[in-house]
Amino acid sequence: MNRPFSPFFLICFVFQAQDEEERTVLVDNKCQCARITSRIIPSPDDPNEDIVERNIRIIVPLNNRENISDPTSPVRTKFVYHLSDLCKKCDLVEVELDNQVVIASQSNLCDEDTETCYTYDRNKCYTNRVPIMYGGQTKMVETALTPDSCYPD
Repeated sequence: MNRPFSPFFLICFVFQAQDEEERTVLVDNKCQCARITSRIIPSPDDPNEDIVERNIRIIVPLNNRENISDPTSPVRTKFVYHLSDLCKKCDLVEVELDNQVVIASQSNLCDEDTETCYTYDRNKCYTNRVPIMYGGQTKMVETALTPDSCYPD
């Protein structure tokens, strides 16, 4: 017998959706499966005071490979997260400074490209060489692991 959704489930879902809207997303790192949000809430100790609540969500992708582009590499068993690396903002933005527009970055650690991806960043093109059997011969060909980001529409 199929039962309709319980009212409790629906109430929880609506509460979660409303709760999520109040949060400010500080970091949404799809490469390392991490998301950091914050919101201002009343202090439990002093109702006249507000505090900042941080929510750090990390999804550990089990059974992923050390080299995500190589299906023959060993399964990753070590995941390292540095909050300072997750929070750095290296995208260049235009900022007005003394009536002049300058291009700046919000971090001074952007020269280093040491970020290890634990899953595919769907905005990047990942490829790998794979064997293809054609006409009785095996040839190695380059193939896209994330086709949507490798080929323009």
